[in-house]
Amino acid sequence: MSSNGAGGTDGREGGQETPGRQATGSLAHRVPDLGAMELLLAVARLGSLGGAARELGITQPAASSRVRSMERQLGVALVDRSPRGSRLTDAGALVTDWARRIVEAAEAFDAGAQALRDRRDSRLRVAASMTIAEYLLPGWLVALRSQLPDTAVSLLAGNSASVGERLLSGEADLGFVEGVSVPAGLDSAVIARDRLIVVTAPGHPWARRRRPLAAAELAATPLILREKGSGTRQVLDAALGGLARPLIELSSTTAVKAAAVSGAGPSVLSELAVGEELATRRLVSVPVADVALARDLRAVWPTGHRPTGPARQLLSLTRG
Repeated sequence: MSSNGAGGTDGREGGQETPGRQATGSLAHRVPDLGAMELLLAVARLGSLGGAARELGITQPAASSRVRSMERQLGVALVDRSPRGSRLTDAGALVTDWARRIVEAAEAFDAGAQALRDRRDSRLRVAASMTIAEYLLPGWLVALRSQLPDTAVSLLAGNSASVGERLLSGEADLGFVEGVSVPAGLDSAVIARDRLIVVTAPGHPWARRRRPLAAAELAATPLILREKGSGTRQVLDAALGGLARPLIELSSTTAVKAAAVSGAGPSVLSELAVGEELATRRLVSVPVADVALARDLRAVWPTGHRPTGPARQLLSLTRG
């Protein structure tokens, strides 16, 4: 019985597509998936639906269901089933030839994609601001090497501004910064928190203070500082609302620390960087009143391009 009314099932309005009618809609809805094609190829090769199911690691009922679904999708019978086994129909043999070419193309696609992943995974370029590069990254990279021994890692150390530039120019795959803000064009995730402390050599007058240093006095005092663009200097400048002209301006945390130890003057450094010097009294920590010198340490990457491969692996290690 058929109906010609709205919603009828005469093969022209709401039922199956009429033979010869041009197909519409997404190709994915009209062409069987690779799993179905692989099953059809196995049936053709083995002459048995059960054997094909075993080879592909599925149950025979699941294989039968997949063949029936493919036949409904294409609108033709593909396999004749009998107690003696399964054989392809004429249409099934033709579809199998087409499927073989598609599966071979998919295998070539997969091999190419694996080659791209292998090339990506063979190296990792990291850009990091100095404190992170000197005091945190070595441990993370040792752990990464134990997991990915064949990945060659290169580290570009600089200030936070240069990290952003290297990521955006494609010179680095993952970056780490310690400033008050994330460079434009980058996404980020907080991986750790750090605190800046005022330090000086034991012979400096500040080392004998009985009261905390006032923030205004710190801001007005020439300090041994990192160069402009460094995360440490950005955080300090923002916290104090401005800084005096530097006593000495140096391009690495290690150089700043060495100058402070020598007695050249006071400095502000990451707590991560001065633990040994404080423990051995080569430097003294000077308390500061009414100013917060905490900061976030962040992993960064170009906006919309979340880390993959070794970069993703390293990012996971920073949160361990």
